Amino acid sequence: MSDLAAARARYVERIAKRERISSTRLLSALGDVPREKFLAKGPWRIKSEAGSSYRLTPDADPVHLYDNVLVAIDARRKLDTGLPSLWAHFIDVLDVGEKDRVIQIGCGLGYFSAVLSEIVGPKGGVHAIECDERLAARAANYLRPYRNVTVVHGDGCKDLGEPADVIIVHAGFSHPHPLWLQSLRPRGRLLVPLTQRDREGAALKISRRGKGFEAEAVQQIRIFPGQGRGATALDDRVADWWQRASALAPLRFRGIAQGLPSDG
Repeated sequence: MSDLAAARARYVERIAKRERISSTRLLSALGDVPREKFLAKGPWRIKSEAGSSYRLTPDADPVHLYDNVLVAIDARRKLDTGLPSLWAHFIDVLDVGEKDRVIQIGCGLGYFSAVLSEIVGPKGGVHAIECDERLAARAANYLRPYRNVTVVHGDGCKDLGEPADVIIVHAGFSHPHPLWLQSLRPRGRLLVPLTQRDREGAALKISRRGKGFEAEAVQQIRIFPGQGRGATALDDRVADWWQRASALAPLRFRGIAQGLPSDG
């Protein structure tokens, strides 16, 4: 086994053990998708989950990427790739499976789009939306080998295309957008980070239940803010309300009105 193959195997094993991953398709995808193909050429600026500053890898050997590290996309803006263990955990919690249609809002450079592509298989699909035009173009180029993935430069709060089994939001917002809820198929699942202006908050899983929805807090998170995320104290209070309400018990509601649950 080569050094790179051994590093990939350890990477999958560590994530599986840390997050208690139950999906064999997810673990297989993590082992098969080459993370280095979704980044600029190294060396890379990386940091650990708890790290406050980047360190430069010694060289451009991809083996350095097969660890639970964030990799800088734009260090100036503090825009990084997703932490592998965190997003693997979310994908597992969402029970993404074969034949599912998945919508990603904020796909970045497309690494997790490729992972999802492998999970859903040729009879499923991934619709990846990215608001940053340059990132969207790079993601589309990196994802060309993945025939069941479409990449769109656009606003994930305005047009999602067809309904989906799973919607994953890769940026922080103050509340779930009504469009995301409307776009869920029966028994569909939404993962959305609800954060304040300091980028801190909680990721919520929202499931469609008959004519309504059920929300539960999954995990604390710190994440880059989404395009159009409000920047007022009121937005912060709305995000905090969702976090507190969904952490106590599953929160049931019928829709969204002015950012908060509504039974109307």
